Amino acid sequence: LLLSKWRVGKFIPLFYGSSFSYLTAYLAITNAEWGVPASDELISTMQAGILATGVLNILVGLLIKWVGKDALDKVLPPVVTGSVAAVIGIGLGFAALDMAGANWTVALITLLVTILFSVYLRNKGFIGMLPILLGAIVGYLVSMPFGLVNFDPVGAASWFVVPHITFPSFSGSMAATAIFSIAIMAIATIPESTAHLYQISLYVDRTAEEMGREKYELDKLIGFNLILDGIGDFINGMLGGCAGTNYGENNSLMAITRNYSGPVLVAAGVISILLGFIGKLEALVGTVPIAVSGGLAIYLFGVIGMQGVALMVENKVNLFKAQTLAVGAIIMIIGIGGNIGYPGGFLPIPFLTGLFPNGLPAIATAAVLGILVNAIFLIFKPPQD
Repeated sequence: LLLSKWRVGKFIPLFYGSSFSYLTAYLAITNAEWGVPASDELISTMQAGILATGVLNILVGLLIKWVGKDALDKVLPPVVTGSVAAVIGIGLGFAALDMAGANWTVALITLLVTILFSVYLRNKGFIGMLPILLGAIVGYLVSMPFGLVNFDPVGAASWFVVPHITFPSFSGSMAATAIFSIAIMAIATIPESTAHLYQISLYVDRTAEEMGREKYELDKLIGFNLILDGIGDFINGMLGGCAGTNYGENNSLMAITRNYSGPVLVAAGVISILLGFIGKLEALVGTVPIAVSGGLAIYLFGVIGMQGVALMVENKVNLFKAQTLAVGAIIMIIGIGGNIGYPGGFLPIPFLTGLFPNGLPAIATAAVLGILVNAIFLIFKPPQD
């Protein structure tokens, strides 16, 4: 926000936070389990990939400022970005079911009430923005009679804690895998971030017009917005945070309140940072049973997958065209099959074993192959159907 105000003279009112899209890649690197912290060594290796994501976002942003978004859309058409997004969500399916398996009764109740809240509270003002939180609260309350909630860690936690900070490492055996598998996930977040910019630009310009003011035309700042996303990822990667994106939920909240104030969002960011220093809040979040998280995850990860499908539908992707079908098929099968069957990596290449000891990461490989096949069709035009 501050960089946008300094560089272009206006705030880009988007709230940036960690993104679900990278979870599959994180799990492949860290083999993390719920409630069991990953080692600092693995997290530092993961951070190398997050730094690379930041650099990639910055480079794409600069490229868009140079050649325009239309040129990028030819290299990353909706069939590529939509298929990758779908694969990311579906690829997280096993993790969601594994968490839900801790207590299926609690998980299914959490899942059902979250779905009901999402459908029946839609367009109901502020409360309509909170279906996931409300579902989590109901699941939390339901889990108490099962003895799944333990408040002892909350009582033992200090009120003030300094967040655990780690620094990136490029020396581990999995560093190249982390860079490749995490950075390529930006293929999913770049269209998401751009769509949110278009959305907030529409809201802001409509409000400005009603007030008789000059339009902000934030939608002309696509490249700069991605550069800012990249800077955010780079900072997170340096200090142990996650790669992120801007939140569409916050766009909807601003549309409801009609408050697009940059200073208000700056204050929200500061408050979010300060909350990270409250030890008892961290401990309270840690008391959420794994089954509750599993119920939420089934829905959330499924939504990620369906958003990929929705992206293709919205852009009227013609899946009856042979070349479009081929690109989507490659990404889907290699991404989903490889991630489920070979979560640590597949397709071992002898001369790359030093960089990728477990083979190439499936989803990242699927994305790259999809881009390459699409590029072939751009260069060598297939016959028209």
